[in-house]
Amino acid sequence: MKDRINIGYIGCGRRGFRVLSQALAYMDDITITMLCDLHPQRMEAAANALTEQGKPMPTMTDNYQDLLQSPDVDAIVIMTDWHSHKQLILDALMAGKPTAVEVGCTYDIRDCFDIIDVYERTGTPLMMLENCCYSRREMMALHMAAQGALGEIVHCTGGYHHNLLERELFFDIDNPVRHYRLDDYAQHNCEQYPTHELGPICKLLHINRGNRLVSLSSFSSKARGLKAYTEAHFPDDSEFRQMEFIQGDIVTTCITCAGGETIVLTLDTTLPRSHYSRNFTVRGTKGMISEEGRTVYLEGMPEQTGNEDEMYALWQHPLHREFATEEKKGTHNGMDWLVTRAFIESVKAGTNTPIDAYDTVTWMAIAALSEQSIRQNGAPVEVPDFTGGKWQNREPAAKGKYSLDY
Repeated sequence: MKDRINIGYIGCGRRGFRVLSQALAYMDDITITMLCDLHPQRMEAAANALTEQGKPMPTMTDNYQDLLQSPDVDAIVIMTDWHSHKQLILDALMAGKPTAVEVGCTYDIRDCFDIIDVYERTGTPLMMLENCCYSRREMMALHMAAQGALGEIVHCTGGYHHNLLERELFFDIDNPVRHYRLDDYAQHNCEQYPTHELGPICKLLHINRGNRLVSLSSFSSKARGLKAYTEAHFPDDSEFRQMEFIQGDIVTTCITCAGGETIVLTLDTTLPRSHYSRNFTVRGTKGMISEEGRTVYLEGMPEQTGNEDEMYALWQHPLHREFATEEKKGTHNGMDWLVTRAFIESVKAGTNTPIDAYDTVTWMAIAALSEQSIRQNGAPVEVPDFTGGKWQNREPAAKGKYSLDY
């Protein structure tokens, strides 16, 4: 067990900077020894955020290979755009550096097989930093399910219901480099952002450890939201007015599991909506959890809604019960803190990660598979078994307070 580790950090943009400055900079058992970004001003801002918290000045470079070759780097954290994830992951695993990567998807299923091939050859741990796996609500569901309070889980729903038009896609319109997701929405029609709820649901249903995703069917509405927005907010000669988008405004994906459970995911990012939601719902033979009603219902209770806070007092996950007593840092109500701590603790202990390589590629694959299904008018598409059959008899998962399997 190491007392502390040195991290090489790739990607100091908006997301990368927030996680570094509001979570990692406050952790006493890590040192970010090297920063990498193509934009020097981003690295300088990140370095300043570290030194302001008493951390040493990191080495800065625009070549990520410098981090992979450095003996002063124990682990890699990747916070770049989705399109660069695959190559960075492959090179980091080949260099023997335990690697954490920010959420993302792929439009080519071969990327997932390539990652698993290198992972199995090297044995180097890989973890997707899906922070919603460590959300208070989702972890309460995990805890309740483990205690048998919900009975046998039958069906789950989740989604990414978030109007991205002003907050993401057109957030910094004066920047000469437009948001890369705009091009994704112009080139692809699929479930672009499944991991925020698929991740927690997969852990709840023991996917890749005793259960697996078998098939999916995806259905897309027409694409009108982005075009309507650009017509209302940009002049005729704007490059945004000239863009054509094929991404459907609402995409619904139905997934079947080997254990007989079903999952429904919804993507909803380009139409006006009143609030952000992940629409997390769990249905079991003894009860249910509903984010939209902020309700936990167990068999025998009177019909009611809005009792979530009351149920936290009874069923809060031990990790969140402990976290509530600490000085909270990190964005997204502490989820960023917890998910990065989960990775760091696994590196220090020399164990596999709570969200492992098989989980990472399974969740990444949904975009490519849903795109294939939509092109075939919603026809079912097989979800590959990236474990090669090992899901039926996996080695025990690493134990610890950050575990999502115990």
